[in-house]
Amino acid sequence: MDKDKLIELISKKMKLIRTEYGYTQDKMADILGVSKKTLVQIEKERTQASWANVIEVCVLFRHSEVLQAALCSDPIEIVETVAHESVLSPKQKTLGGKVWWKEIVKKDGYRIQQNLVSHHFRIVDDEDYRWFSSFNQEETVARLEELSLKNRR
Repeated sequence: MDKDKLIELISKKMKLIRTEYGYTQDKMADILGVSKKTLVQIEKERTQASWANVIEVCVLFRHSEVLQAALCSDPIEIVETVAHESVLSPKQKTLGGKVWWKEIVKKDGYRIQQNLVSHHFRIVDDEDYRWFSSFNQEETVARLEELSLKNRR
C-alpha cells in the first residue's frame, strides 16, 4: 500500500469512523482541525483527506473497528510503514526517558516513568521498549505488577 491508496481508503472510511464513535460532523471536524465543509466534502467523496488528516485519523481512532478492519492491522503501524517505507521493530522503542521523564519506580526489568509535561505514565523495559501508557497511576502500577509476575516465570 502506498500513500495515495491509504489516503483514498481512509477518506472513504471517514464517515463510518465518525458514525462508529457517535460524533457529529461538527465534533469530528473539530477533532481533525478541518472545517465542517471540508469534512462533508470528504464524506461525500468529492475530495480526499490530506495526508496529515489520514495520520490524525489513524492515531486518534486507532482502536476503531472500521479502521482496523479496513487496514487488517494496527493503523499506526500502517502509517509508519507507508511513511518510512519500513518499520524495523514492531515494538515501540523509546529514547529511554532521559529528558522529559522522571522515574517513579523500577521493578524486575521494568520501570514506571512519568512525563514532566503531560504527566502521563508509561512502563518501559531495560531496553527502553514501551509496554504500557496511562494517565492513571494506579492502573500503571497494576500493569507493572502483571509484567513483573510474567517476568519472574
